[in-house]
Amino acid sequence: MNPLQLVELLRGHNNYIQTHNYPDPDAVASAFGLQYFLKQHGVHAKICYEGTVEKLSTRKMFEVFQIDVLPADQIRDMTQEDYIVAVDSQKYNANLTDLAGDEVACIDHHPTFIECSYQYRDIRRAGACSTLIAQYFYQTDTPMDPTVAAALAYGIKMDTADFLRGVTELDLDMFAYVYKQADVDKIKVMYHDVLELDDLKAYGAAIDNIYINQGVGFAWIPLDCPDALIAIISDFILSLNVVDISIVYAVRRDGIKFSVRSERKDVDAGKMVANVLKDYGSGGGHQEMAGGFIPKENMDRIDGMHARIEEEFMKQIQLMKQK
Repeated sequence: MNPLQLVELLRGHNNYIQTHNYPDPDAVASAFGLQYFLKQHGVHAKICYEGTVEKLSTRKMFEVFQIDVLPADQIRDMTQEDYIVAVDSQKYNANLTDLAGDEVACIDHHPTFIECSYQYRDIRRAGACSTLIAQYFYQTDTPMDPTVAAALAYGIKMDTADFLRGVTELDLDMFAYVYKQADVDKIKVMYHDVLELDDLKAYGAAIDNIYINQGVGFAWIPLDCPDALIAIISDFILSLNVVDISIVYAVRRDGIKFSVRSERKDVDAGKMVANVLKDYGSGGGHQEMAGGFIPKENMDRIDGMHARIEEEFMKQIQLMKQK
Protein backbone atom coordinates (compact mmCIF):
# COMPACT_ATOMS: atom_id res chain seq x y z
CA MET A 1 0.00 0.00 0.00
CA ASN A 2 1.28 3.45 -0.95
CA PRO A 3 1.04 5.75 2.12
CA LEU A 4 0.62 8.75 -0.15
CA GLN A 5 -2.76 7.29 -1.10
CA LEU A 6 -3.77 7.75 2.54
CA VAL A 7 -2.64 11.37 2.35
CA GLU A 8 -4.86 12.01 -0.67
CA LEU A 9 -7.79 10.17 0.93
CA LEU A 10 -7.67 12.42 4.00
CA ARG A 11 -6.92 15.68 2.23
CA GLY A 12 -9.72 18.22 2.63
CA HIS A 13 -11.43 16.36 5.49
CA ASN A 14 -11.64 16.77 9.25
CA ASN A 15 -9.48 13.85 10.40
CA TYR A 16 -8.89 11.87 13.57
CA ILE A 17 -6.31 9.19 14.34
CA GLN A 18 -7.88 6.78 16.81
CA THR A 19 -5.81 4.38 18.88
CA HIS A 20 -7.22 1.34 20.62
CA ASN A 21 -8.87 1.95 23.98
CA TYR A 22 -6.52 2.48 26.93
CA PRO A 23 -3.59 2.97 24.52
CA ASP A 24 -0.13 1.52 25.14
CA PRO A 25 3.22 3.03 24.04
CA ASP A 26 3.14 1.45 20.58
CA ALA A 27 -0.35 2.78 19.87
CA VAL A 28 0.58 6.28 21.05
CA ALA A 29 3.86 6.31 19.10
CA SER A 30 2.10 5.06 15.96
CA ALA A 31 -0.57 7.75 16.17
CA PHE A 32 2.02 10.46 16.87
CA GLY A 33 4.23 9.32 14.00
CA LEU A 34 1.30 9.16 11.58
CA GLN A 35 0.10 12.61 12.66
CA TYR A 36 3.53 14.07 11.89
CA PHE A 37 3.78 12.18 8.58
CA LEU A 38 0.43 13.57 7.45
CA LYS A 39 1.40 17.08 8.59
CA GLN A 40 4.54 16.91 6.45
CA HIS A 41 2.24 16.32 3.47
CA GLY A 42 -0.19 19.12 4.31
CA VAL A 43 -2.89 17.09 6.08
CA HIS A 44 -4.00 17.82 9.66
CA ALA A 45 -5.30 15.15 12.05
CA LYS A 46 -6.07 14.95 15.77
CA ILE A 47 -5.15 11.94 17.93
CA CYS A 48 -7.96 10.48 20.04
CA TYR A 49 -8.71 7.45 22.19
CA GLU A 50 -11.44 5.99 24.38
CA GLY A 51 -10.94 5.18 28.06
CA THR A 52 -8.16 6.42 30.28
CA VAL A 53 -4.37 6.26 30.11
CA GLU A 54 -3.58 4.66 33.46
CA LYS A 55 -0.09 3.34 32.74
CA LEU A 56 2.61 5.73 33.89
CA SER A 57 4.94 4.94 30.97
CA THR A 58 2.24 5.87 28.46
CA ARG A 59 1.30 9.08 30.27
CA LYS A 60 4.97 9.96 30.44
CA MET A 61 5.16 9.77 26.63
CA PHE A 62 2.78 12.72 26.33
CA GLU A 63 5.21 14.90 28.27
CA VAL A 64 8.55 13.58 26.98
CA PHE A 65 7.56 13.53 23.30
CA GLN A 66 5.14 16.48 23.57
CA ILE A 67 2.14 14.59 22.20
CA ASP A 68 -1.32 16.17 22.19
CA VAL A 69 -4.14 13.65 22.51
CA LEU A 70 -7.89 13.95 23.00
CA PRO A 71 -9.91 11.58 25.19
CA ALA A 72 -13.06 10.68 23.27
CA ASP A 73 -15.33 12.14 25.94
CA GLN A 74 -13.77 15.56 25.30
CA ILE A 75 -14.60 15.55 21.59
CA ARG A 76 -17.90 17.39 21.22
CA ASP A 77 -17.94 18.13 17.50
CA MET A 78 -17.12 14.85 15.72
CA THR A 79 -19.67 14.04 13.01
CA GLN A 80 -20.37 11.14 10.64
CA GLU A 81 -18.64 13.11 7.88
CA ASP A 82 -15.33 13.20 9.77
CA TYR A 83 -12.67 10.66 8.81
CA ILE A 84 -11.03 8.28 11.28
CA VAL A 85 -7.81 6.32 10.81
CA ALA A 86 -7.65 3.39 13.23
CA VAL A 87 -4.10 2.58 14.32
CA ASP A 88 -2.91 -0.49 16.25
CA SER A 89 -6.46 -1.86 16.19
CA GLN A 90 -9.28 -2.65 13.81
CA LYS A 91 -12.96 -1.76 13.50
CA TYR A 92 -15.29 -4.16 15.33
CA ASN A 93 -12.50 -5.20 17.74
CA ALA A 94 -13.57 -5.13 21.37
CA ASN A 95 -10.75 -2.68 22.14
CA LEU A 96 -11.84 -0.01 19.64
CA THR A 97 -14.91 2.04 20.54
CA ASP A 98 -17.11 2.97 17.58
CA LEU A 99 -17.00 6.78 17.54
CA ALA A 100 -19.20 9.07 15.45
CA GLY A 101 -16.74 9.44 12.55
CA ASP A 102 -16.24 7.18 9.55
CA GLU A 103 -13.38 4.65 9.88
CA VAL A 104 -12.06 5.08 6.35
CA ALA A 105 -8.59 3.69 7.03
CA CYS A 106 -6.83 1.15 9.21
CA ILE A 107 -3.13 0.62 9.97
CA ASP A 108 -2.47 -2.37 12.20
CA HIS A 109 0.00 -5.20 12.82
CA HIS A 110 -2.48 -7.62 14.39
CA PRO A 111 -4.28 -10.44 12.56
CA THR A 112 -7.84 -9.74 11.37
CA PHE A 113 -10.58 -11.65 13.18
CA ILE A 114 -13.62 -9.68 11.96
CA GLU A 115 -13.43 -8.62 8.30
CA CYS A 116 -14.11 -4.99 7.46
CA SER A 117 -13.65 -2.91 4.34
CA TYR A 118 -11.68 0.34 4.40
CA GLN A 119 -10.84 2.88 1.73
CA TYR A 120 -7.22 2.51 2.85
CA ARG A 121 -6.04 -0.69 4.50
CA ASP A 122 -2.55 -1.51 5.75
CA ILE A 123 -2.80 -4.60 7.94
CA ARG A 124 0.29 -6.80 7.97
CA ARG A 125 2.41 -8.73 10.37
CA ALA A 126 5.10 -6.89 12.32
CA GLY A 127 6.25 -6.79 15.90
CA ALA A 128 4.99 -3.22 16.33
CA CYS A 129 2.57 -0.88 14.59
CA SER A 130 5.24 1.82 14.97
CA THR A 131 7.30 -0.17 12.47
CA LEU A 132 4.64 0.30 9.78
CA ILE A 133 4.50 4.05 10.41
CA ALA A 134 8.30 4.31 10.31
CA GLN A 135 8.25 2.62 6.93
CA TYR A 136 5.94 5.36 5.62
CA PHE A 137 8.72 7.90 6.18
CA TYR A 138 11.29 5.55 4.66
CA GLN A 139 9.24 4.72 1.55
CA THR A 140 8.41 8.34 0.74
CA ASP A 141 11.66 9.94 1.93
CA THR A 142 9.63 12.16 4.25
CA PRO A 143 11.69 14.22 6.74
CA MET A 144 11.36 13.06 10.35
CA ASP A 145 11.70 15.14 13.50
CA PRO A 146 14.13 13.68 16.13
CA THR A 147 11.33 13.60 18.72
CA VAL A 148 9.04 11.66 16.37
CA ALA A 149 11.87 9.26 15.56
CA ALA A 150 12.51 8.72 19.28
CA ALA A 151 8.83 7.98 19.92
CA LEU A 152 8.70 5.43 17.08
CA ALA A 153 11.91 3.78 18.31
CA TYR A 154 10.43 3.52 21.81
CA GLY A 155 7.17 2.09 20.44
CA ILE A 156 9.06 -0.61 18.53
CA LYS A 157 11.19 -1.50 21.55
CA MET A 158 8.19 -1.76 23.88
CA ASP A 159 5.90 -3.84 21.66
CA THR A 160 8.64 -6.30 20.72
CA ALA A 161 9.85 -6.56 24.34
CA ASP A 162 13.26 -5.26 23.24
CA PHE A 163 13.23 -7.47 20.11
CA LEU A 164 12.48 -10.72 21.94
CA ARG A 165 8.78 -11.06 20.99
CA GLY A 166 7.19 -11.28 17.56
CA VAL A 167 10.04 -9.37 15.95
CA THR A 168 10.40 -9.36 12.16
CA GLU A 169 13.18 -8.25 9.87
CA LEU A 170 11.14 -5.14 9.08
CA ASP A 171 11.08 -4.21 12.80
CA LEU A 172 14.87 -4.39 12.94
CA ASP A 173 15.33 -2.41 9.73
CA MET A 174 12.90 0.33 10.72
CA PHE A 175 14.30 0.59 14.24
CA ALA A 176 17.77 1.14 12.78
CA TYR A 177 16.29 3.74 10.41
CA VAL A 178 14.52 5.79 13.11
CA TYR A 179 17.19 5.36 15.78
CA LYS A 180 19.76 7.10 13.58
CA GLN A 181 17.49 10.16 13.52
CA ALA A 182 16.18 9.97 17.09
CA ASP A 183 16.74 12.16 20.12
CA VAL A 184 18.20 9.26 22.10
CA ASP A 185 18.11 11.19 25.38
CA LYS A 186 14.31 11.17 25.19
CA ILE A 187 14.31 7.37 24.80
CA LYS A 188 16.57 7.03 27.86
CA VAL A 189 14.26 9.23 29.94
CA MET A 190 11.38 6.85 29.20
CA TYR A 191 13.13 4.05 31.09
CA HIS A 192 13.26 5.94 34.41
CA ASP A 193 10.53 6.25 37.07
CA VAL A 194 7.81 4.28 35.27
CA LEU A 195 6.59 2.04 38.13
CA GLU A 196 3.82 3.17 40.48
CA LEU A 197 2.81 1.83 43.92
CA ASP A 198 -0.50 0.52 42.54
CA ASP A 199 1.50 -1.49 39.99
CA LEU A 200 3.20 -3.34 42.85
CA LYS A 201 -0.19 -4.10 44.41
CA ALA A 202 -1.33 -5.69 41.15
CA TYR A 203 1.88 -7.72 40.90
CA GLY A 204 1.38 -8.88 44.48
CA ALA A 205 -2.22 -9.89 43.81
CA ALA A 206 -1.19 -11.89 40.73
CA ILE A 207 1.58 -13.66 42.64
CA ASP A 208 -0.86 -14.54 45.43
CA ASN A 209 -3.25 -16.07 42.91
CA ILE A 210 -0.92 -17.88 40.52
CA TYR A 211 -1.44 -21.53 39.58
CA ILE A 212 0.73 -23.53 37.17
CA ASN A 213 -0.65 -26.46 35.18
CA GLN A 214 1.67 -28.29 32.73
CA GLY A 215 3.69 -25.20 31.94
CA VAL A 216 0.64 -22.92 31.76
CA GLY A 217 0.70 -20.13 34.33
CA PHE A 218 -2.73 -18.85 35.36
CA ALA A 219 -3.00 -15.74 37.51
CA TRP A 220 -6.00 -13.59 38.37
CA ILE A 221 -6.01 -10.06 39.72
CA PRO A 222 -8.97 -9.09 41.95
CA LEU A 223 -8.40 -5.39 41.22
CA ASP A 224 -9.73 -2.90 38.69
CA CYS A 225 -6.45 -3.18 36.79
CA PRO A 226 -5.74 -1.28 33.52
CA ASP A 227 -5.13 -3.21 30.30
CA ALA A 228 -1.48 -2.22 29.94
CA LEU A 229 -0.59 -3.39 33.45
CA ILE A 230 -2.34 -6.74 32.94
CA ALA A 231 -0.21 -7.24 29.82
CA ILE A 232 3.00 -6.41 31.70
CA ILE A 233 2.11 -8.87 34.46
CA SER A 234 1.42 -11.52 31.82
CA ASP A 235 4.95 -10.98 30.52
CA PHE A 236 6.22 -11.25 34.09
CA ILE A 237 4.45 -14.60 34.64
CA LEU A 238 5.85 -15.87 31.33
CA SER A 239 9.37 -15.10 32.54
CA LEU A 240 9.12 -17.89 35.15
CA ASN A 241 11.30 -20.84 34.17
CA VAL A 242 8.39 -23.28 34.59
CA VAL A 243 5.96 -21.32 32.39
CA ASP A 244 5.75 -21.19 28.59
CA ILE A 245 2.15 -19.96 28.37
CA SER A 246 0.76 -17.25 30.66
CA ILE A 247 -2.92 -16.46 31.09
CA VAL A 248 -3.54 -13.46 33.31
CA TYR A 249 -6.97 -11.96 33.88
CA ALA A 250 -8.37 -9.16 36.01
CA VAL A 251 -11.90 -9.20 37.39
CA ARG A 252 -12.98 -5.59 36.95
CA ARG A 253 -16.16 -3.59 37.35
CA ASP A 254 -16.91 -3.79 33.63
CA GLY A 255 -16.00 -7.45 33.12
CA ILE A 256 -12.98 -9.75 32.87
CA LYS A 257 -9.93 -8.61 30.93
CA PHE A 258 -7.43 -11.23 29.69
CA SER A 259 -3.80 -11.00 28.59
CA VAL A 260 -2.26 -14.14 27.10
CA ARG A 261 1.32 -14.97 26.12
CA SER A 262 2.72 -18.06 24.41
CA GLU A 263 6.27 -19.27 23.79
CA ARG A 264 5.07 -22.51 22.20
CA LYS A 265 5.18 -22.83 18.42
CA ASP A 266 2.17 -25.15 18.49
CA VAL A 267 -0.04 -22.80 20.56
CA ASP A 268 -1.18 -19.59 18.86
CA ALA A 269 -2.16 -17.15 21.61
CA GLY A 270 -4.47 -15.10 19.37
CA LYS A 271 -6.43 -18.07 18.05
CA MET A 272 -6.55 -19.66 21.49
CA VAL A 273 -8.11 -16.72 23.29
CA ALA A 274 -10.50 -16.07 20.37
CA ASN A 275 -11.76 -19.67 20.53
CA VAL A 276 -12.04 -19.78 24.31
CA LEU A 277 -13.95 -16.51 24.64
CA LYS A 278 -16.13 -16.64 21.52
CA ASP A 279 -19.28 -17.65 23.46
CA TYR A 280 -18.74 -15.14 26.26
CA GLY A 281 -16.98 -12.12 24.76
CA SER A 282 -14.19 -11.52 22.28
CA GLY A 283 -10.45 -11.96 21.89
CA GLY A 284 -7.57 -12.14 19.46
CA GLY A 285 -4.00 -11.15 18.75
CA HIS A 286 -0.68 -12.57 17.60
CA GLN A 287 0.93 -15.99 17.80
CA GLU A 288 2.94 -14.85 20.85
CA MET A 289 0.61 -12.33 22.52
CA ALA A 290 -3.12 -11.74 22.68
CA GLY A 291 -5.92 -10.25 24.72
CA GLY A 292 -9.60 -10.74 25.34
CA PHE A 293 -12.61 -9.49 27.25
CA ILE A 294 -15.78 -10.90 28.80
CA PRO A 295 -18.32 -8.12 29.49
CA LYS A 296 -19.94 -7.91 32.90
CA GLU A 297 -23.34 -9.10 31.66
CA ASN A 298 -21.83 -12.45 30.61
CA MET A 299 -19.85 -13.14 33.77
CA ASP A 300 -22.77 -14.92 35.46
CA ARG A 301 -22.71 -17.53 32.68
CA ILE A 302 -19.31 -18.79 33.86
CA ASP A 303 -20.04 -21.19 36.72
CA GLY A 304 -17.07 -21.69 39.05
CA MET A 305 -15.24 -18.92 37.21
CA HIS A 306 -11.59 -19.70 37.93
CA ALA A 307 -11.88 -23.46 37.45
CA ARG A 308 -13.93 -22.95 34.28
CA ILE A 309 -11.43 -20.52 32.78
CA GLU A 310 -8.56 -22.94 33.46
CA GLU A 311 -10.55 -25.84 32.00
CA GLU A 312 -11.47 -24.01 28.79
CA PHE A 313 -7.94 -22.76 28.12
CA MET A 314 -6.34 -26.14 28.86
CA LYS A 315 -8.83 -27.82 26.54
CA GLN A 316 -7.99 -25.41 23.72
CA ILE A 317 -4.25 -25.86 24.30
CA GLN A 318 -4.58 -29.64 24.01
CA LEU A 319 -6.57 -29.27 20.77
CA MET A 320 -3.85 -27.06 19.28
CA LYS A 321 -1.06 -29.40 20.31
CA GLN A 322 -2.80 -32.29 18.53
CA LYS A 323 -2.88 -30.51 15.16
